[in-house]
Amino acid sequence: MADGYSDQFRLSITEALSKQLYAALKRLEPAPLTRENLDALTPQAEKLGLPSMSGVYQLFRQLPGEERQLTYVGKADEPLPERLGNHLYKLSGRENISIDEMFFKCLFVEEDLSSVSPEKMLIKEHLRNGKIVWNNRGFGNNDPGRNRDRTVIKSNHFDLEFPIDLSRRVSGLTPGVQSLHDVLWEIKRGIPFLFRFKHSAAFKELMVTVPEGEMTVDDAFRFVAKNLPGKWQICALLGWVIMYDDSPSRYPSARRYYRSDGVSDQIPKTRKPGKNEAEDEVGDEDGGFDE
Repeated sequence: MADGYSDQFRLSITEALSKQLYAALKRLEPAPLTRENLDALTPQAEKLGLPSMSGVYQLFRQLPGEERQLTYVGKADEPLPERLGNHLYKLSGRENISIDEMFFKCLFVEEDLSSVSPEKMLIKEHLRNGKIVWNNRGFGNNDPGRNRDRTVIKSNHFDLEFPIDLSRRVSGLTPGVQSLHDVLWEIKRGIPFLFRFKHSAAFKELMVTVPEGEMTVDDAFRFVAKNLPGKWQICALLGWVIMYDDSPSRYPSARRYYRSDGVSDQIPKTRKPGKNEAEDEVGDEDGGFDE
């Protein structure tokens, strides 16, 4: 209680950190999200003698003739170059977006700041001044796990606007005779999005002949599906691909099914964001921020 000669002072460490982080990032110029620029981050951190390469970052998107937009704010407990490299790889495998449109800024942050969630402070500071396009829309999620394959996604979800690109080439596919098991792993390593499948000993015994020439993701899954036994099916969801022995099971967010008897498409189901979901842009679904 204040009177003429005394009052109370409350020091907000988090508010001070928030404003300082915001100001430090604002002073930086966005750089193109390229492998060359990300590779340059590690020697920079080593030159500064940083004990950890964790930190916070911003992603921006700039469409031709439009202003640059802040699209995402995140943190990396792992090295920043690795986390940003994951985003580069992920975005390279999406429809309706080009890597040439993407830019980034980042700050290396002392390791002991992780407990105060610096990215949350940054997000709140940015939301006071505008909006962040992709936060709380599923962009930063890793593999959500088998239990989330049947989720009905929100109508503003990142994967709905930028679904995985089934027309892109699979890199590293070896033509010739090999086991289906090896083909599946080559596909998994050769595409920039998640391909999760159930392991089966039978796939190591099942020999297939991979044709010569380049194959798109769609071509590769059609080829695999023709060789799948029993009730196995491949399901291309909006954000990842799964393969299980559960045909003819259907998934709400699926766009295409690959089965031994053919390929069929589906219009993904969506739901409207709830009131709190629409207004709260502070975190991602599936457990919060970038791991």
